Amino acid sequence: MIFLHKMKGSGQSPPRVSLIEVSWSWIGSFLGIAAVSLIHYKLLDQTGLMMILGSFGASAVLIYGAIRSPLAQPRNLLGGHILSALVGVTAFQWLGGQPWLAAAVAVSTAIAVMHLTRTLHPPGGATALIAVIGGESVHSLGYLYVVMPAALGACVMLVIALLVNNIPKNRKYPEFWF
Repeated sequence: MIFLHKMKGSGQSPPRVSLIEVSWSWIGSFLGIAAVSLIHYKLLDQTGLMMILGSFGASAVLIYGAIRSPLAQPRNLLGGHILSALVGVTAFQWLGGQPWLAAAVAVSTAIAVMHLTRTLHPPGGATALIAVIGGESVHSLGYLYVVMPAALGACVMLVIALLVNNIPKNRKYPEFWF
């Protein structure tokens, strides 16, 4: 009974954000994803390399829409993606013959590594998972996956976040670097 009681929740729903805040979040996420996608489709797609990850969509929510969250700060964005990509590639290389096991090990280990390094960034779990389930186009990259798309894509999105999130007077990003 106590266990179920915990699930009722005791906090309040967050307040609505202003239309101005929604607009800046939209502009930032549009520009960030557009920049990463443009690099991918115009420069890299022909080479078989990649720049965009599904997990960047979730990062966009954090770094453009929840800019004060500790999970949205540059250390977390970069560290979360880079470390998780490293863990994911390693899990695939060691356990790829058992993809269900490699997937579970990749995500769980990525969470542990992010906790230990104070770089917790929820989309990092997806970055680790993509390294395992991403198919031949991802697997053929090997550890290059850590650099591109994970690190380089996160860096492009960070530059856009630094620019866009500091244009309005009522927004400031980042809260901290390290």
